[in-house]
Amino acid sequence: MKVEFVEPFVKAARDVFQLMMDLDVRRGGLRASEELIPSKDASVAIAVTGDLLGSILYSFPKQMTLDMVEIMAGMPVEEMDSFVVSALGEVANIISGNAVTYLNSANYRCNIFPPQIVLGRDTALDMVTPKALIVPFQTRIGEFDIMITLKEANERVEALL
Repeated sequence: MKVEFVEPFVKAARDVFQLMMDLDVRRGGLRASEELIPSKDASVAIAVTGDLLGSILYSFPKQMTLDMVEIMAGMPVEEMDSFVVSALGEVANIISGNAVTYLNSANYRCNIFPPQIVLGRDTALDMVTPKALIVPFQTRIGEFDIMITLKEANERVEALL
């Protein structure tokens, strides 16, 4: 996977967390996985189409999810209800939309599909690439991962041939 596919998501995550929650985000070391499985309690999957194909999985611990929504809503949040799940989906949707805007600026015409929420860690998702790139992030309220599986639409995937 090309670094030019990853950097827009890193930049978009930093921007969104700073603007929406006044949180600084630090990126950790990248790693690869042969499966696209949520690493935390609450995850959001967003499909990408166009010049690039694949999906992005945002994975957050439960307490961080509650803290994020509490910061954004300005009121106490204590359970993973429909309001929290909707807010989490919207955060991932905004990050993805911004990242796709950056990709479009680099001449990759892409679109995203509405977010799908995954609660728990047991659901494996389909991948268009043989490996997912896991980008870990740290904030003062917790750590989260963005898992990226993107390839150019005209790129062959050897594992499928």
